[in-house]
Amino acid sequence: MSLRRYAGRQRLALAALAGVFAGLGQVPFSAVPVALAGLALSLGLLHGARTWRGAAALGFFAGTGYFATSLHWIVEPFLVDVARHGWMAPFGLFFTATGFALFWAVAFALARATGGRGWRLSLAWAVWLGAAEMTRSYILTGFPWALVGYVWTEGPALQLVSLIGPYGLTVLTLLLVAGGVEVARRRAWPTLVRLAVAAAVWLLPLGAGALLLHDDPPTPGAALVRIVQPNAPQDEKWDPERAGFFFQRMLEFTAAPGAPDLTIWPETSLPYYLEDGHAALARVSDAAGGRPVALGAQRVDGWRAWNSMALIEPGGRIADLYDKHHLVPFGEYVPLGGIGRALGLPSFAAEDGFGFTPGEGPHLVDTGAAGRVLPLICYEAIFPQDVNAAPGRPDWLMQITNDAWFGTFSGPYQHLAQARARAVEQGLPLIRSANTGISAVIDAAGRVTASLPLGEAGYLDARLPPARAATPYAQSGDLPLALLLTVLAVGIWLTAWRDRR
Repeated sequence: MSLRRYAGRQRLALAALAGVFAGLGQVPFSAVPVALAGLALSLGLLHGARTWRGAAALGFFAGTGYFATSLHWIVEPFLVDVARHGWMAPFGLFFTATGFALFWAVAFALARATGGRGWRLSLAWAVWLGAAEMTRSYILTGFPWALVGYVWTEGPALQLVSLIGPYGLTVLTLLLVAGGVEVARRRAWPTLVRLAVAAAVWLLPLGAGALLLHDDPPTPGAALVRIVQPNAPQDEKWDPERAGFFFQRMLEFTAAPGAPDLTIWPETSLPYYLEDGHAALARVSDAAGGRPVALGAQRVDGWRAWNSMALIEPGGRIADLYDKHHLVPFGEYVPLGGIGRALGLPSFAAEDGFGFTPGEGPHLVDTGAAGRVLPLICYEAIFPQDVNAAPGRPDWLMQITNDAWFGTFSGPYQHLAQARARAVEQGLPLIRSANTGISAVIDAAGRVTASLPLGEAGYLDARLPPARAATPYAQSGDLPLALLLTVLAVGIWLTAWRDRR
């Protein structure tokens, strides 16, 4: 059946539906064949577009469907205080979905303008859309959440990020879909052959990833870590009548029997501003029996504030400090606020008391018996480029987070899936302490070896899984893929220019 016969509005509706199908590949749905079919449908619609403007409209509607489905959790922060902020929820989802859909609109338009017909158009679509996904992950501080490549997070294909990273897996997925569409369009080919190729688009990444998956031998004497999960709902977390209760709960979990080499509390778990010598830090150290504790807290200096992770040693001394450097736009700071300050205008800059101040960048923390760790505070774990920018190779990764903002359906699970991808990319174990869950021990292959469920209070003792050798992606980063996409895009553009002469 040809998609050309559908009228304009029907085609746009189909494009939006294709985007919804593609979004169902993200956790918790993880419907990979449905997602691949949705991407294929969007490409099939592009083949029927006569102009770049029509292609841009198709890309915009497909992108809106995709991001509205995969990022629907974005409404959850507005629902923490429904009376004050609930009215903003639909606007937040609408502008998020349509804003990111603009990247897809540009990619579809460029594919139509430079791709010609047939297989060249399919190739151009894969290249330009892959470049668009990579661009949105970097530009304006970036937001690489719900990358197309993450449809593979719940199976062995995730192992491929150790070779090509998540952006490479995204491009590979789009190329496979493009190849499948080209075979499907060969009507002279037997139906059985075309169905076999369609199945291969799904099975090839699974098989390739399975070849990379293997068990690591246990490490004798590996450090013992304790993960603390207080389960403080966001609407109660800072309530003066409840904050002390949650603090006491974490102290009790920390003081429970056992002798962990390191205890980890989640993001902003300390209900006081972080100050060296604060009595609360001495209580934390006493509860841990003088052993190190890594905890999240806010600290202030004048008008400036930081979202920090502190390593607490005997007596409550702050042995090391890391300040979150990749902040959430509008959630933790107001973009471009410093420009107004520089011009002498009323400002929303951190220096004037609005939001957090970014830290200096990735920082390795020596925890003693547990080794050197790269801390990641919440949102920072979604950026593979930030992990690659560490000043050295750590022994393991640590994410402290407060996922109470993300609801209980998809947001926390997608955040966990991306943390698992970071472990595979680097060949390093990752320990995750989340306020309301999901706290987890993740091995270097991205497998969750122990966890605390979402919405439960508790603590978990576990040995650090062994690290693997630095992966190809950990050594090369995104530069090879960026160069490849540039060469392919230039080649496609030059071919289109030659054909017009």
